[in-house]
Amino acid sequence: MNLLKTTAIAALIVTSAAVSAQKKQTGKVESWLTKGDKTVLFQKQQDFAMVAASGLANRNNITVDASQTFQTIDGFGYCLTGGSAQLISKMDEASQTELLKDLFSTEGNAIGISYLRVSIGASDLDDHVFSYDDMPVGETDPNLKKFSLENDRRTGLIPILKKILKINPKIKIMGSPWSAPVWMKTNGDTRGGSLKPEWYGAYADYFVKYIQGMKAEGIAIDAITVQNEPLHPGNNPSMYMEAKDQAVFVRDHLGPAFQAADIKTKIIVYDHNCDKPEYPLEILADAKAKQYVDGSAFHLYGGTIDAMSKVHDAHPDKNLYFTEQWTGGPGDFPNDLKWNVEHLLIGATQNWAKTVLQWNLAADPNYDPHTDRGGCTSCMGAVTIGGSKVVKNVAYYHMAHASKFARPGSKRIKTSTIDGLPNVAFKTPDGKTVLVVVNTSAQKKNFSVSYQAQSFGAKLDPGAVVTYIF
Repeated sequence: MNLLKTTAIAALIVTSAAVSAQKKQTGKVESWLTKGDKTVLFQKQQDFAMVAASGLANRNNITVDASQTFQTIDGFGYCLTGGSAQLISKMDEASQTELLKDLFSTEGNAIGISYLRVSIGASDLDDHVFSYDDMPVGETDPNLKKFSLENDRRTGLIPILKKILKINPKIKIMGSPWSAPVWMKTNGDTRGGSLKPEWYGAYADYFVKYIQGMKAEGIAIDAITVQNEPLHPGNNPSMYMEAKDQAVFVRDHLGPAFQAADIKTKIIVYDHNCDKPEYPLEILADAKAKQYVDGSAFHLYGGTIDAMSKVHDAHPDKNLYFTEQWTGGPGDFPNDLKWNVEHLLIGATQNWAKTVLQWNLAADPNYDPHTDRGGCTSCMGAVTIGGSKVVKNVAYYHMAHASKFARPGSKRIKTSTIDGLPNVAFKTPDGKTVLVVVNTSAQKKNFSVSYQAQSFGAKLDPGAVVTYIF
């Protein structure tokens, strides 16, 4: 009996030791949370430990697999319109500095924006329409002798970009034109019309002068899109450009002009909605045009986000970018948060996007400034600026969940799909894993996360978004 009792006790000790080893803490998890009811707004939660993967995994288990990697991330951010720059420029110096550090630094609670899109000439969120080579009616400037970036200095865009670059010298900048100069267009108007074929060469030189002019200001333009929303001629300014014409412009003019000037700035085509993937596909089908094209850009005012994967599947050697999505004021914070995280931060990156950019960075409480005769009258900025007072809106919070942690150079990695818990994960250049999850269901979700031989349990309120870093 004594021998049996001793054996039983020994077995119990061994079993207890095995259980303890099985539950051994193996790594720290950092998490940041935002709730749709605004009770928590991008707040760091208490760190906790992962444990050996045993028993925690359930049917709502998100498996993170770093052995399967996809696209490299260039950055997350906003469109810095001339109007946004104008508002920031008018803030008092202390408030302006605080805002710029909060947006572009990674220290403390700053959200680390790493990519910006600016307009080449005016967008519809400038206080007036302009190009860099405006001429009196009936006059032209074939050699672009009147070309000037003065309007970008006046709005404050160039000075603000310089301040941003001091905070983050590695930030990438994309330029997009809303229209060519009026004298190059078929209708002689800032709205609509098309680029006259006889001015294709001059317009290619216009891009060259822009990139060189910004470089002279100490601002590198990493990429340009050929035309913002080429199938939407209703904005002011805007310009209509069919795929066949964009292919000719890139193939015979813009690409060769960049090559001749030794410009390495990326050329990105389309820059419009997911409902027309055939547009970039038509351009990429032209082998001579394709050689100059880095990739294609998309918005999501029409179509579904998986259209990006159709373009990737047809041309896996070319990149994809998500470059614009607005939030209409006054907004619906719970639904806007959930929708933007699901479709942009998660949806776009799961469909190969190297960037996710929100339109736009800043507006005032009246959604100004904007152009007349077609400027957006209800575009809500990531921040609202009234004088020197700043109010943070939904686009600030949802972008923060990726921008602060999935730094440029991060690679998207494989995760499992769970109903009601869309998610995406990245492996950062310093070896950390970043997982973004949103609960799109109407109920609180209990789930687990497994990574290699480790796991942790979690729960998420309806409409809430969380970022885990481990």
